[in-house]
Amino acid sequence: MSVILEFSIAAEDFELGSVLMEPPSMRHELERVVPTGNMILPFVWVTGEDHDTFEETVRRSPRVRELLRLDSIDDSVLYRIDWSTEPSNLIECISTSDATVLDARSDGDWVFRLRFPDHDALSEFHDAVVEREIPIHVERTFTLTDEERDGYRFDLTTEQREALVLALQRGYFETPSRVGLDELADELDISRQALSHRIRLGNEKVLRSTLLSTEANHG
Repeated sequence: MSVILEFSIAAEDFELGSVLMEPPSMRHELERVVPTGNMILPFVWVTGEDHDTFEETVRRSPRVRELLRLDSIDDSVLYRIDWSTEPSNLIECISTSDATVLDARSDGDWVFRLRFPDHDALSEFHDAVVEREIPIHVERTFTLTDEERDGYRFDLTTEQREALVLALQRGYFETPSRVGLDELADELDISRQALSHRIRLGNEKVLRSTLLSTEANHG
């Protein structure tokens, strides 16, 4: 049975985090991906107001071969990173343990949510992290059955689920809307752009989990 692990780690304590940590005002969210070879975690959403500094800093890193802008919405930009060196440390542990990155984001420290095919794979990851003395802080582990029972579905982050539930409860999705993004953002104490980003990504995850899985079952 699949097992989910949630943990946090300081940006400076693993390579990818240290490459992306400047300027500190920017927030990051990795696209969901199964790490494979040199395609380790190539896509990242970066939100903030200083993308020029971010791009200059990342391109100066000897670990990065190329940084490409792929898409943008409000103050969020989707980048593809081509790495010049083989993954190591935390990312290597994720790759070799057959984990799928369901969610990885930073607003200071990084928070990861990984899915392992079974408990043996989780144990392999844990042993590798301990052996390399990688300072992760485990938040919780649970099975998909636990996830369904507790209401955590569709691989949503806590923030995405909170934003979607609040928007639904306040009538944001009604026609016409009973509430605007600015009012919802004030209630969550985040920026309008951050809320828009959470709702957009959350909606995409829900639609992919429902519509695409339905298509696969009927295929």
